Amino acid sequence: MQNEYNESEFLIETIVPKDELIVSRTDLKGNITYANETFAQISGYTVDELIGKPHNCVRHPDMPKQIFEELWNSLKSNNSWEGIIKNLRKDKGFYWVYAQISVVKKDDKIVEYKSIRTPISFQDKIKYQKLYDEIKKETKDLQRKVIYQ
Repeated sequence: MQNEYNESEFLIETIVPKDELIVSRTDLKGNITYANETFAQISGYTVDELIGKPHNCVRHPDMPKQIFEELWNSLKSNNSWEGIIKNLRKDKGFYWVYAQISVVKKDDKIVEYKSIRTPISFQDKIKYQKLYDEIKKETKDLQRKVIYQ
């Protein structure tokens, strides 16, 4: 499978300001139902462009699929999830966040998900980029073994 992205497109980082919160809400399928102006500015979209889009429109190709499997399993089990995420901007740049995602209930039933994201340190960006690169490499190596066995 060939990568549809040119790696040089992903070299421009947008820094999330320390005093800003990125906030969004999604329906149970992950479609954005609310996005604050900070989310729009940092992601390079307008609020109107974000509403109705799947939240994975900001999923960076560096992110291992396992992270999102863990996230969704946690949410579907009625638990919150938190972790470090590298997101993709509309212009193919990127930004890093610490994400806290929780379920929103009405009458004891999950009706939506709420996400609050904040900036992370430069050291954490390096740490998590290395970790995610390693996870993706291990996944590719495992897939090769399965294919060639």
